[in-house]
Amino acid sequence: DTMRRVVRQSKFRHVFGQAVKNDQCYDDIRVSRVTWDSSFCAVNPRFVAIIVDASGGGAFLVLPLHKTGRIDKSYPTVCGHTGPVLDIDWCPHNDQVIASGSEDCTVMVWQIPENGLTLSLTEPVVVLEGHSKRVGIVAWHPTARNVLLSAGCDNAIIIWNVGTGEALINLDDMHVDVIYNVSWNRNGSLICTASKDKKVRIIDPRKQEIVAEKEKTHEGARPMRAIFLADGNIFTTGFSRMSERQLALWNPKNMEEPIALHEMDTSNGVLLPFYDPDTNIIYLCGKGDSSIRYFEITDESPYVHYLNTFSSKEPQRGMGFMPKRGLDVNKCEIARFFKLHERKCEPIIMTVPRKSDLFQDDLYPDTAGPEAALEAEEWFEGKNADPLLISLKHGYIPGKNRDLKVVKKNILDNKPAANKKSDLINAPKKAADASDPQNEAKLDEILRELKSIKDTITNQDERISKLEQQMAKIA
Repeated sequence: DTMRRVVRQSKFRHVFGQAVKNDQCYDDIRVSRVTWDSSFCAVNPRFVAIIVDASGGGAFLVLPLHKTGRIDKSYPTVCGHTGPVLDIDWCPHNDQVIASGSEDCTVMVWQIPENGLTLSLTEPVVVLEGHSKRVGIVAWHPTARNVLLSAGCDNAIIIWNVGTGEALINLDDMHVDVIYNVSWNRNGSLICTASKDKKVRIIDPRKQEIVAEKEKTHEGARPMRAIFLADGNIFTTGFSRMSERQLALWNPKNMEEPIALHEMDTSNGVLLPFYDPDTNIIYLCGKGDSSIRYFEITDESPYVHYLNTFSSKEPQRGMGFMPKRGLDVNKCEIARFFKLHERKCEPIIMTVPRKSDLFQDDLYPDTAGPEAALEAEEWFEGKNADPLLISLKHGYIPGKNRDLKVVKKNILDNKPAANKKSDLINAPKKAADASDPQNEAKLDEILRELKSIKDTITNQDERISKLEQQMAKIA
């Protein structure tokens, strides 16, 4: 006993990862080739959604979890965006609602039918317009219903009430450079952001003020990530001046020095952190890496403890992370990843080996359930609430989701009435201008041109798939 323990005691020391068999993968998917550092994949207990290549617009696949094997080329997609989709996020309070941000500067919110898509979905429940450049980040509020955050390359963060389709908070003067990521804290009262100017900012979105910030969180110029942990601390990944990958832990009340800072390796892929608040484990998936490293965060030095690495042969293009309620508790599964290759999606299961078949309550404390703790209006008025927890003792059975209904407020009610005579006189005149024959001719011309471009794209698409088939035969 007097000898110092060489190996730290932890029930997660022997966590091991295992890729599923080939027939349980999702095959023949054209994963998006957009150069954007999002995870390209989002999963929940019902569906896996994957951003795919689409000609002339943006699309993503939504597959029921059990629909494994080869996915037909003609499988329906969600395809209402006119530019590539950059990020997707499932609503934590409704497993059939997903948000997407796109290069077309819009955010769209979609309702997926209970059993998945049978036809391509082109009509979103609501289109959220407010960004002036492409939207690369979408993130639902963890505890308030219908509250969605989006961040764009216009360096603005907008928080929406999806139930009314309105932008309620617009933080457009806090960032001077590209925002790499945004993370809510556990009760959704604060957000933290990592930006290209090497700063991590902690923001109170409702007061619209920066609570704390750290300059040069990581010295290197490559992209960083910052996420909130359950205890309110912040975990960051980034690069040193010598381009080594680093991870660090910070206390928002004192951002001078990190609680811990570790150098990792000199690979150049951005490290995407996935965090499990129930076990306090962080999984780091580097884009372009073929491994997942995982660490346990504790209160004792060195605070960030390396546990193990899951390695495979193929590099990952993106990664989805299953919420706790979607895991198999009977197999002691503590995490499940959905790893994107170039042409397929492969689930990877992380388990803690146990001899007993009984429910292991130390591995599965009560976890965030699908019920929202607050309504959107309550949150905007200043209320906070922690996630409503559920027990996984008897597994999780997805309940019935209510449809997302959007009640747009009548915009005319908010505008001052047109009292001025001049307004009333000018109004009919403007309308007359619009129906000008010259304008109509122009409109026809534009529509004709659009149609011919669309036809060309379709022909090229067919040609590409023919050539691909020929290549496959030769190969």
